[in-house]
Amino acid sequence: MIQLYDTGVYLIDGRQIIADDTNAAAALAKACKTPLSKEEAAKNTMAYSILESHNTSGNMDKLKIKFDAMASHDITYVGIIQTARASGLERFPIPYVLTNCHNSLCAVGGTINEDDHMFGLSAAKKYGGIFVPPHQAVIHQYMREMMSGCGKMILGSDSHTRYGALGTMAVGEGGPELVKQLLERTYDINRPEVVAVYLTGKPAAGVGPQDVALAIIGKVFQNGYVKNKVMEFVGDGIANLSMDFRNGIDVMTTETTCLSSIWKTDGKTKEYFETHGRPEAYQELYPGAVAYYDGLIYIDLSTIRPMIAMPFHPSNAYEIEEVNQNPGDILREVEKTAREQLANKKIQFTLTDKIVDGRIRIDQGVIAGCAGGTYENLVSAAAIMGEEGIGNGEFSLSVYPSSQPVFLSLVENGVISKFMEAGATVRTAFCGPCFGAGDVPANGGLSIRHSTRNFPNREGSKPSEGQIASVALMDARSIAATARNKGYLTPATDIDANYDIPKYYFHGEVYEKRCYNGFGKPDSSAELKFGPNIADWPAMSALTEDILLEVASVITDPVTTTDELIPSGETSSYRSNPLRLAEFALSRKDPGYVGRAKEIHKAEEARLAGENPLAQNPKLAEVYAKIEELEHAKKDPSQVGIGSVVCALRPGDGSAREQAASCQKVLGGWANIAAEYATKRYRSNLINWGMLPFTTKNGMEDFQCGDFVYVPAIRSAVAEKKASIDAYVISDSVKKIELTLSDLTDDERKIILSGCLINFYRDERK
Repeated sequence: MIQLYDTGVYLIDGRQIIADDTNAAAALAKACKTPLSKEEAAKNTMAYSILESHNTSGNMDKLKIKFDAMASHDITYVGIIQTARASGLERFPIPYVLTNCHNSLCAVGGTINEDDHMFGLSAAKKYGGIFVPPHQAVIHQYMREMMSGCGKMILGSDSHTRYGALGTMAVGEGGPELVKQLLERTYDINRPEVVAVYLTGKPAAGVGPQDVALAIIGKVFQNGYVKNKVMEFVGDGIANLSMDFRNGIDVMTTETTCLSSIWKTDGKTKEYFETHGRPEAYQELYPGAVAYYDGLIYIDLSTIRPMIAMPFHPSNAYEIEEVNQNPGDILREVEKTAREQLANKKIQFTLTDKIVDGRIRIDQGVIAGCAGGTYENLVSAAAIMGEEGIGNGEFSLSVYPSSQPVFLSLVENGVISKFMEAGATVRTAFCGPCFGAGDVPANGGLSIRHSTRNFPNREGSKPSEGQIASVALMDARSIAATARNKGYLTPATDIDANYDIPKYYFHGEVYEKRCYNGFGKPDSSAELKFGPNIADWPAMSALTEDILLEVASVITDPVTTTDELIPSGETSSYRSNPLRLAEFALSRKDPGYVGRAKEIHKAEEARLAGENPLAQNPKLAEVYAKIEELEHAKKDPSQVGIGSVVCALRPGDGSAREQAASCQKVLGGWANIAAEYATKRYRSNLINWGMLPFTTKNGMEDFQCGDFVYVPAIRSAVAEKKASIDAYVISDSVKKIELTLSDLTDDERKIILSGCLINFYRDERK
């Protein structure tokens, strides 16, 4: 049972829940000797105290956060360091971990992936960083093992930066937010609301952390119950969960669109830090005697059943038993939704062909990454598989331990040999299966994965080349049960197994002998090592007083993911090269976007070169003739910035990758227009790349691809903190519309006016 409260709640002594309704005052008076006001009780959450200890503004409503540590992987750290370097970086002021778990295969693109790794190591030496070589650990497992700590805050350039179960408030953001910390600036946000997640009961044998996580995501994603809020885990049920189980739930909170998470700590948390040689990292965290939350999710763990998140979103969640009882109707509904979501109408997506003799047959299983590859998940999966093999048919199983210390412990206790004897392949720590750079299924294949996401084509298929495959998310235990049954979908609760977990021994010497730790020891004389694919950011101009934007893409899907804005797997090798990467922008969702954006960008390039911008595009003269008829319009085209705009209902769900915004900027993008933004981090990415995050009340009904949007006096509006912006949509006719530009901090306004974060810091140094 999962229940969402319609009101805020008071939590008394961590146990008693009192809804903030008309009976609250009487109930509070009865429950506690000294009832607190809502405002005072809100200060008694764990989240509030951690935020307060890291806030430098002196105003708890307008936070300016400084983090204790940061983390990036090899798809993001080059761009971050290049941006910080262009902005005046001299040293890393806090521990900054550079892991190599996304481009670690070094199998595609010649030398460029390993060139990035050499750049990362050289940067760690020059600026005083921590470098984790390829195959040692996935980013979040290393941070759990080596950098987490109760009461700390960690910032990562990966959306699944979540260490709340270890008492650490962690946030995944785009690269520019890490740049700010490297330059000793702050993370500026309004104080987030906090939602309690009250866990009670104990999971049934065979139910794992992914099952609990998918059940939560399925309940809260669509209604935005925790969007941009902090999820605070409390309740007596926490004591019934191991640390690996807690971490497995926690890392998936990203898929709810929450900002961060934090858990009550206890003796098991203390034991975790002792096992990992860091007992000083533990402190007891719990809410105050009377704590107020802006909502509450009540979960009876004993009622959670093995789950499956069907393509193409983690929230598309069902109980496996339900799917097995009624596969046809459910799969047809998924097919219908998928056809509406997939941009390439020529591709015929089917799932019902997976029904064989009334059962669903799976093609591939993968247990990997920060969510799936943990010690207890793999021990339990091996126990479920038992002596059975996976068979010699189409079904395959790959297993990726999340770090070398985890791998070594599994070797020592014989779990790895059990997987190998069953026919599974065992790989080193790698995030590839989470974003399409490893174990790409065959065309038409269905893969079940204990990983983090199952967005369209995230498994690596390319719709532009006629390929389609899909991923369903499941827990490692039910993946093992399915593997035992030769690929027929099976919940782990159908299998009797011994779930005793051998004691885990952490081998920290693996890291000591291989990882470079230069924090506090920067060497300014060290030279950065550049490969031929590592390029500087192109020059970006400041915002002009007026702008003229061609609508280069209109997306009416309910949600647009960052994978659709810039694909994941096939682009990973080009993340260090802004111009080459930009060629992939919207390639899965709108293949014509890049060409349209480039064409209009020619006019802006001509304007900046002192040439006539109207001569570059025959449509512009007609458009500008209509602009001249408007009151207060600029008469001189050389003074009007010209670029492109992407219009989408709800863009930015998913990854924290800044390139979802920066690629648009590189192609001449000035703005996005949305009904709302799916995540704070995507909106922040737009701002940090100097793009205007407009919203509109009219959905996408005012815009068609090829229209122009003229926004007069926008520079003055930004500087003067105006929220309501007059604009004009120009097609065959001219229509006045209202755009909204709200909730910008003073620094964010300056960044937009400067044209991007790099310009902002450069201007400050002058």
